[in-house]
Amino acid sequence: MRLLIVPLLLLPATLAGASTGDAWDEFRDNVRTACRALVPDTPGVTVEVNPFGSEHYGVAIVTVDDGAGTDRMICIYDKASHAAELSSPFAE
Repeated sequence: MRLLIVPLLLLPATLAGASTGDAWDEFRDNVRTACRALVPDTPGVTVEVNPFGSEHYGVAIVTVDDGAGTDRMICIYDKASHAAELSSPFAE
């Protein structure tokens, strides 16, 4: 029985190590790139990525400032399919 307990105690530490800082940086870069691609050739775009998102989705706030006004939208990035979608702008 003791031989079974030791591997079970080590399991959470192994799983926690699976999400390295480099992996999270790559995730954030992927979300930023996918969300930015949804507003191509538009100057004044800012993509603020939530550090971890939710269990299934990456999330970012996309702001477009064209000088005449500012639009804020939400970008949702599917962690499984890597597809991104952009909401319509929030009303001011």
